[in-house]
Amino acid sequence: MTIQARGIPALINTASGTADAARTALAANHAFDVRESPPDKLESTLKGIVDEGVPRLLVSGGDGTIATAATVLAGTGTELAILPGGTLNHFATDLGLSTDAGEALACAENGTARDVDVGMVNGRVFLNTSSVGAYVHFVRVREYLEKRFGYRIASTLAALRTLVQLRKVAVEIEVDGKRRIYRTPIVFIGVGERELQLPTLGNRVAGGKRGLHVMIVSGRSRGRMLAIALNAVARGVKTAARTPELDSFIVDRCTITLRHRTLVALDGELVPLDTPLEYSLNRDSLRVICP
Repeated sequence: MTIQARGIPALINTASGTADAARTALAANHAFDVRESPPDKLESTLKGIVDEGVPRLLVSGGDGTIATAATVLAGTGTELAILPGGTLNHFATDLGLSTDAGEALACAENGTARDVDVGMVNGRVFLNTSSVGAYVHFVRVREYLEKRFGYRIASTLAALRTLVQLRKVAVEIEVDGKRRIYRTPIVFIGVGERELQLPTLGNRVAGGKRGLHVMIVSGRSRGRMLAIALNAVARGVKTAARTPELDSFIVDRCTITLRHRTLVALDGELVPLDTPLEYSLNRDSLRVICP
């Protein structure tokens, strides 16, 4: 039996909270060859499917699962189709993909491929954002609290605890050959130009510049840093960047040097990486099926 006769391979992350819903949706559509994998086998399973020579592969899951798929598929020419199935689906939403399973599967079957940029840090792919510092602490606390309180309440409590325990780290950032030293609570890197203005908080700027959007908060006091954050949310990052406490760059690559190995947030997942952190933009390296 040929790969085409079996249908488009569709991989479900069995640990995803929407795994059962994905199984149900795929069972009603005979265009797909359904396969499953636990999260610790996800990358090796994906590599095995790509080695079969398939032209298109569907992956069900949230941003973390899709980022793992992108790590394997980037540069291979195999097209990535997405069935959004996570708590957060920022990447799929940015591409205009529907979170309705029926519509997403119709797009996966009949949509066309679009080349998209991905971010890289020390050989790891990220599709949306990466950060060092306070956000890492926030994710760790949220994950600890989530089983007891649920995602939304855990996120609120984690944000409050992160603010109370806010710490600055020493980082050296090299941008365009120039080195800058900061003591900062957070360094944020987004794929594509980003906005911090409500109601599009954290989203890509429509028609924005391509590149890695690097933002560093460098205020000296906790109160001042909170004021900068609120200013950025209320007026947008371009306004906040006019103050000396927030530096903002859009680049194709940069290097972040810390004093020791650290946890880095990649699309909401925490990954231990050695310093220096070598960030780069890989343009048009991933082919994604879009409406």
